[in-house]
Amino acid sequence: MATTQNRANGNGAAVRSTKVTQGEQENIFLFIPNLIGYSRVVLALASLYYMPLHPRTCSILYSVSCLLDALDGYAARAYEQSTKFGAVLDMVTDRCTTTCLLVFLAQAFPRWSIVFQGLISLDLASHYMHMYATLSMGGSGQSHKNVDESRSWLLKQYYSNNKVLFTFCALNELFFIALYLLSFSSPLLSPTLLADNNNPSSVQPGSPAVPKPSAFFASPFSAAAMEMARANKMDSTVPWILVGVSAPIMVLKQWINIVQMVKASQWLAEGDREMRRKAGLPRREKKRQ
Repeated sequence: MATTQNRANGNGAAVRSTKVTQGEQENIFLFIPNLIGYSRVVLALASLYYMPLHPRTCSILYSVSCLLDALDGYAARAYEQSTKFGAVLDMVTDRCTTTCLLVFLAQAFPRWSIVFQGLISLDLASHYMHMYATLSMGGSGQSHKNVDESRSWLLKQYYSNNKVLFTFCALNELFFIALYLLSFSSPLLSPTLLADNNNPSSVQPGSPAVPKPSAFFASPFSAAAMEMARANKMDSTVPWILVGVSAPIMVLKQWINIVQMVKASQWLAEGDREMRRKAGLPRREKKRQ
């Protein structure tokens, strides 16, 4: 809050001076981008609730949560509300939602579980090491999206263009969402979806068992039972198309994760060497001399 006072200068003329007092502290947690971030978390949790038996509802909620990732960044720039808390909230939400979906896919396709486990590990390790290296080596005011081209041309192109970043992230998530839908609709990937009245709860390798709805729900006309019945009749054409379109970007996104992890490791190693040099390490060589 600003207050004004009148005082006289050396010539006797009145001069107005302004005294600025500190106002109330801003509530970072209620910034618009962070409110959008909270809504992403709520939508993600709702999608996880519907994930086992409601593929359509889950896919819609999960997709909206992912799309809001672009909106919170836009809001942060438009309202000048970019914060470290918001950046961390955004990254943690991305990592957690993708991990939860990959955990489901690992259970839906046991034969390929090691692949999904590897993707989870790569995603978490790459982003954690990159952010830690940026904050520890680049200074507290540095953003993980500010990448020097001398360190990695690929990462510079990836993080400097918001449209490129959004496209890669969106198509990467689209690939996994399409796989999720195929686990409900493609007998090729999930053999238990094949009609088999004599063995309705087969446990063939490669897919989870799919018992009759009556085994889960007392009423075959309940919403969940009807959704499960519809899910097993889903057409797999569109999900297969989505897989084909998004697969190349998904593969390139994983390559970027590898590059990001390697570059972060090298940057941290540079810092370690410099720190050891300043500390006069190793001391054993000096003693020998």
